[in-house]
Amino acid sequence: MNLEEKQEFNDQPIERSEPSFSGDQPVPDEIEPGIVKQAPKTKPIKAEEVEEEAVEEEEETESSKEKGRLAQRLKVKKSRALPKIEESEFIEKVLAINRVTKVTKGGKKLSFSALTVVGDGKGRVGYSLEKAGEVAIAIRKSLNSAKKQMIRISLKGTTIPHEIIGVCGGAEVLLKPAADGTGVIAAGPVRAVCDGVGIRNILTKCHRSNNPINVVKATMDGLSRLKTYRLGGI
Repeated sequence: MNLEEKQEFNDQPIERSEPSFSGDQPVPDEIEPGIVKQAPKTKPIKAEEVEEEAVEEEEETESSKEKGRLAQRLKVKKSRALPKIEESEFIEKVLAINRVTKVTKGGKKLSFSALTVVGDGKGRVGYSLEKAGEVAIAIRKSLNSAKKQMIRISLKGTTIPHEIIGVCGGAEVLLKPAADGTGVIAAGPVRAVCDGVGIRNILTKCHRSNNPINVVKATMDGLSRLKTYRLGGI
């Protein structure tokens, strides 16, 4: 190529090919300088749509109120159905529960015995030993029987009037009066009986036997034989 031909070739302008877009690809919009695109206009809200939304909100509030009313009615019905548990005015204590067997011609019959003490804390106390096929039934029977067998015990303030010994079978229980602040120096069945009577200060001692049934009976024997306290003396 001669120098003249090279110079002519260099002087020719270079044509640039524009990018071709296929039918599938979208052609970008040409943005002219100085022109700002406006945001799409929102659709105007119709009055009918507003009314429908308000009606739906009212229905939801009514349904929630109806649910609250139903829940309140259920609570009232449950409270009426449940029996009121009244607190007993008596001091009730279960001392012993034993499993006993009765041998019959058909075989052995198992049951339970319950020893309980009941007192009002004001000088009255009672005890009972009852049997039943179930523990709960035996306790209930024993408590009801003890309430019917309550006796009056003579007291001197918060203690007993004088010293005494109660006896039942092989059990002996020594009961001695004590000064205020001493407390109930006893354990097991004797303490249960003293708490039921309302004694706050006493000294006790069990001899020879620790069988709770005999100890309770001996304690009740000693308390039942106490003499009435008077201002002039015993």
